Amino acid sequence: MNSTDNTKVLYASQALLADGWADNVAVKIDGNGLISSVSTDLNCAPDHAETITGTLLPGIQNCHSHAFQRAITGLTEQRLNPEDSFWSWRDTMYRLLDKIGPEQLQAIAEQLYLDMLKQGYTGVAEFHYLHHDNNGKHYDDPAEMSHRLIAAARTVGIQITHLPVLYCFSDFGSKPPESAQRRFVHSLDDFQQLLANLHRDYKSDPNVLLGIAPHSLRAVDTATLKGLINCQDELDNQAPVHIHIAEQQREVQACIDFYGERPVQWLLDNFEVDSRWCLIHATHLLPTEVQSLAATGAIAGLCPTTEANLGDGIFPAVAYLQEGGVFAIGSDSQVCVSPSEELRLLEYGQRLEQQRRTLLATGHQPSVGENLLRGALSGGSAALGVNAGAIAPGKRADLLVLDDQHPSLYGKKTSALVDSWIFACHGNPVKDVMVNGQWRVRNGCHDQQEFISARFRTAMDTIL
Repeated sequence: MNSTDNTKVLYASQALLADGWADNVAVKIDGNGLISSVSTDLNCAPDHAETITGTLLPGIQNCHSHAFQRAITGLTEQRLNPEDSFWSWRDTMYRLLDKIGPEQLQAIAEQLYLDMLKQGYTGVAEFHYLHHDNNGKHYDDPAEMSHRLIAAARTVGIQITHLPVLYCFSDFGSKPPESAQRRFVHSLDDFQQLLANLHRDYKSDPNVLLGIAPHSLRAVDTATLKGLINCQDELDNQAPVHIHIAEQQREVQACIDFYGERPVQWLLDNFEVDSRWCLIHATHLLPTEVQSLAATGAIAGLCPTTEANLGDGIFPAVAYLQEGGVFAIGSDSQVCVSPSEELRLLEYGQRLEQQRRTLLATGHQPSVGENLLRGALSGGSAALGVNAGAIAPGKRADLLVLDDQHPSLYGKKTSALVDSWIFACHGNPVKDVMVNGQWRVRNGCHDQQEFISARFRTAMDTIL
């Protein structure tokens, strides 16, 4: 069938477009899942158009996910140590990995990605480091766990930017990995082969993109990081590069002790950081680092619910956005998979710290919710390397529909509706979700959800 045979037209009474809100909007989508035209202020729905019952918005991209951690949510909330921190949480997380094999990982990821879709995420950047078996050995196919995650995304219908993680060392100074990290570790040569095989297998799938994720500055040294980027550039010199950085004060101090510089500043001084880079967390920044990072066009990958759960700290978002910094949001450890809650906590963290309100609005955009949503759409698309994040010709038809009859949204229009969704909505008002021109969620339901949930329960029975 020719792609032209699969065109469709959506008609919405209200939609958030790239250049603002519009009424009576027709969005034409071609057979490749791209928006071919957008018309506004129409007198009636075009012939053969599907009428949308709700408000049409671009889908949101999740810039940072560890899918396997969905299996341990809620299991790390009991005090085991009066000094509980990120580092004691990490030890507990390591101990819970042993029963997650390929089947379990795929089932966990399917349920997770289904939950993401239902909340309005249409794409996910999977920061994947659970590569090997329980003994740290390659599976027969070294890319087995990557294949499982991509298969999960395909089953659900979410776009995935798969980011295999290179993890070589346990700390600065090329310290050998700990035994608990054996499932993560690669040599650079083995990792290069993994990347080459993944590019061979998935290069023709429009819903699977590939990048790289050096885990952190403590997990790769300078030479390894340079070699990794050179390897990726030979395959695709525009692919995303994601890295954990400056998440914890202990990590910052260890970087100062070893390199003589704070981690973000060291990275900017030693590598060509630009808009293909996504610096995950980047929580602990000096004012000079805020300015330097914003000037690069790199994305700050913020995960406010995880950062709160782990006690990481509060990203200096007010100063960063005032400098023109780009940001995206992610679910990270999966304690929350709601983009609205991530954006809410991003603003609320600033309010609690500065004891003022509406801090992440601007003179140009006084609506906090709309300003945050637009920022997350733009930055998320850049972080995932996808041509999405806006309802405009040439963009992917990655869309969501908010139920404007929902009690928390009823009677609200334009930015007031978005503000109500992000700051004052009880329950999930996301009604329909489209990815690459295909409806995946209709009236809050996915056609595979019973099968997916059954597989997830079986996996959790094994793990627990």
